[in-house]
Amino acid sequence: MKLDRKEILKALETISVAGEGKNMVESGVVQNVMTFGDEVVVDLVLTTPALHIKKRAEVDVMKAIHDQIDEKINVKVNIKVENAEKPEIKGKAIPGISNIVAISSGKGGVGKSTVTANIAVTLTNMGFKVGVLDADIYGPSMPIMFDVENARPISVEVNGKSKMKPITSYGVEILSIGFFTRPDQAVIWRGPMASKALNQMIFDADWGELDFLLLDLPPGTGDIHLSILQSLPVTGAVVVSTPQAVALADAKKGVSMFMSDSINVPVLGIIENMAYFTPEELPNNKYYIFGEGGARNLAQDLEVPFLGEVPLVQSIREAGDYGRPAALQEGTVVANAFDAIVKNVVQEVVKRNDSLPATEAVKITTMAGCSAVGKN
Repeated sequence: MKLDRKEILKALETISVAGEGKNMVESGVVQNVMTFGDEVVVDLVLTTPALHIKKRAEVDVMKAIHDQIDEKINVKVNIKVENAEKPEIKGKAIPGISNIVAISSGKGGVGKSTVTANIAVTLTNMGFKVGVLDADIYGPSMPIMFDVENARPISVEVNGKSKMKPITSYGVEILSIGFFTRPDQAVIWRGPMASKALNQMIFDADWGELDFLLLDLPPGTGDIHLSILQSLPVTGAVVVSTPQAVALADAKKGVSMFMSDSINVPVLGIIENMAYFTPEELPNNKYYIFGEGGARNLAQDLEVPFLGEVPLVQSIREAGDYGRPAALQEGTVVANAFDAIVKNVVQEVVKRNDSLPATEAVKITTMAGCSAVGKN
């Protein structure tokens, strides 16, 4: 049997390595193909040492050759692992973006994404140009909140380079990992892959001119936060919490992360979400279901600004589910609350820019950057 190397390469063009878009040949994974009688030797170079990825690549290569050429071919696959260049530490400002505001929460379930969406549309209504980067890789919710679940960013050419065009909804420019996955698909990624995806959405996007880019961060204080802070000079951070003690304890950790010597990102303030319940039929009544004034007191203790309260009302949940942020309902309790909060955010950004030098991207090269190190 005489084997044609070109036929083998053509067969390998039909498969790709898990997690990569290009086929094995186009992406350079296939380094060499050699034929000896009825034997084919395929040399692959992968950038991940994960055993299941290596095994999957080997099986896919053998199956492609057997299915498309001849099942009697003896296929041998050699796999070499080389570390890819780390893409996450860029540290440069994005041209055209004046302020980058990270919106964070110490724990999940406090309404951080809802607050982000409503701040974005309120800023837009005030005349600012606004973008939102949904950096909550494992739970992207901006496509739902802005009613653009089925949207897909298109590619545009900017200065000779291909860029992603953010999706526009209610005047807000939006990019989210949710645009690139199915609604029922879980995002099961390790930190480096998530960081790479975020960097593509940050630096390979045509954001245009923005007054504010809001970063909707995942809950907690983990790897994604460090990747973002290493990649971008963040103007300031806003921390969202609810009033109860368990949420405040985690919010305190979030504030501490930004204020630590190794991170040093100015904290613009704390927002208290679900501060009180107001029934629609009794708009003047306030019921403090989760406690009263917890975030305000925390802000005072930490000596950071208190940016305001968001009430717990049914219309916020409904509006988020229907993809129309509640702050767009002019004259309502919710819209008025976000107007006040956003004015405070803008004021704190202006004050921060007047009194402090531009933030630098975080440079963490050793374990000394971890908060647990060096503390006894």
